[in-house]
Amino acid sequence: MTVDVQPETYEEKARQPWAGWEPLIRVAGVVVAIVAALVTGFLEIILSTLRAGDVVSIWGGDAIGSGGGPLLWLAVPLAAVGNWAIAWFAVTTTRRRWSLAPPWALWTLLMLFAAGVRTSEGDYLLGGENWVALVTILVGSLAFAVFSYRLILKRTLP
Repeated sequence: MTVDVQPETYEEKARQPWAGWEPLIRVAGVVVAIVAALVTGFLEIILSTLRAGDVVSIWGGDAIGSGGGPLLWLAVPLAAVGNWAIAWFAVTTTRRRWSLAPPWALWTLLMLFAAGVRTSEGDYLLGGENWVALVTILVGSLAFAVFSYRLILKRTLP
């Protein structure tokens, strides 16, 4: 008569994760999205005045916008892709739809503030004659709006 002897197995109970991680990650996700919206907003404001002649003049120590040539529309795709990525990051990290609102509102307020404030020389940060700045504001806000609209239609989080 043979007896099958099973080796003893020791199973440890899996540790439960700390319950405070989820709210901490949500808050951190919103904060990172807000900071990213500020950084990309300021970068888009700076790049909206970039001209073709600036590529050479910047290396010489001149300011952006001091060179000649046509405006380069680098700020427009940056606004579209950057704001879409910020919206995706905020919603994906927090798993909440409302987290899209703070970076969207802050980015929009930053752009409206830049369009209405004059420098000490009397120039606007984003002037009405600068078509790149106006298209950047439109496209950047539309990126947030389209992401939000698609989120409403899907009814599921990404």
